[in-house]
Amino acid sequence: MAQIKPFVCIRPCQEKAAHIAALPYDVYNRREAAEEVAREPESFLRIDRAETQFDDSVDMYAPEVYQKAHDLLWDSIAAGDFITEDKPCYYIYELTRDGRSQTGIVACASIDDYESGIIKRHENTLAGKEEDRIRHVDACNAQTGPIFLAYRENERINEVVNREKEGAPVYDFVAPDGVIHRVWVICDERDIETIRDAFAGIGQIYIADGHHRAASAVKVGLARRADHPDYDGTEEFNYFLSVLFPDAQLRILDYNRVVKDLNGMTPDEFLKKLSEIFLVSPLTGEERKPREKGEFTVYLDGKWYLCRIRNEDRNDDPVRGLDVSLLQDLFFAPVLGITDPKKDPRIDFVGGIRGMDELEQRCHTDAAAAFAMYPTSIEELFAVADAGCLMPPKSTWFEPKPRSGLFIHAIL
Repeated sequence: MAQIKPFVCIRPCQEKAAHIAALPYDVYNRREAAEEVAREPESFLRIDRAETQFDDSVDMYAPEVYQKAHDLLWDSIAAGDFITEDKPCYYIYELTRDGRSQTGIVACASIDDYESGIIKRHENTLAGKEEDRIRHVDACNAQTGPIFLAYRENERINEVVNREKEGAPVYDFVAPDGVIHRVWVICDERDIETIRDAFAGIGQIYIADGHHRAASAVKVGLARRADHPDYDGTEEFNYFLSVLFPDAQLRILDYNRVVKDLNGMTPDEFLKKLSEIFLVSPLTGEERKPREKGEFTVYLDGKWYLCRIRNEDRNDDPVRGLDVSLLQDLFFAPVLGITDPKKDPRIDFVGGIRGMDELEQRCHTDAAAAFAMYPTSIEELFAVADAGCLMPPKSTWFEPKPRSGLFIHAIL
């Protein structure tokens, strides 16, 4: 069953944690990353995205960028910005946004569990994005951003977490986006054993977010096994940094779509075609979001429309029955000619955290129509992964996101 182990963590000293903690590297483009590091020079983003230390003439994937990441990390550790735990521990990590909390266990997961399918995936990964993080992990000799994993809630783990949270946290701060971050250390041997045994009894763990980071960490570990044929499985490169959240606490936001053109149609022709496939009605009030599964809304020519998927088009298949799949299969491919949404430049994806105004703004700048989706559920994610299938690209947006730099797993 699942091997979820404690580890010797490298973490920020208490007074610097709020400054160092950074959103995952891949939520920023190069310009945004540079702006964030300029705003907060101690942000871990300067290590996760070390091209921020160079001008734009330097390729962000140049060898010196990864070397810079290594140097910044280990120089900061040597300077005392980080402390190294004196024993393997688990960590409780609570994130609170708008009064709603989710609490996870920070630990290390096994690359063997990833390879065998105990840790289940629901997305494909892109080789280019994998290669970037492979080089980053390999150069830094460390995993710096936890993989966001989910598991079905377990009462024994809850008991330890709830008891430990009665004590004082080692970190307690509010990030610039308003998310409250609190961390506790689980160092009692009995509690460590309880958590380890509880996870060992869980048959499936799911990657919620961070597929590329997970794949990259696993590939670095496998490469190091090849370099060390006498490995015995206890080496740190056999494990990857994770934070595991119980399913009942997770919130998935909508992941919306904008299309750059109407494939030669006028807005009236586009709307007519939409109405032939879906049940379409104009929205006259302030409500712009779909209210339930089987619905999406469309912003076209300055107006919002509610679209319902017809009953005869719904599907019990865990992948083909997803709203994002039905929209792709019924409309994007046959009507707009967008057959490969992973590669087609005519479609873009907008995380729900950006709000509905962002969709309207895109249609006033670089897009012709926007599609607001009802969020995929955690149950749908589990069903896809359990079936050994993959979701369409950009099906889920998890929020709030665990920060990078709060927990570092060295794989020296």
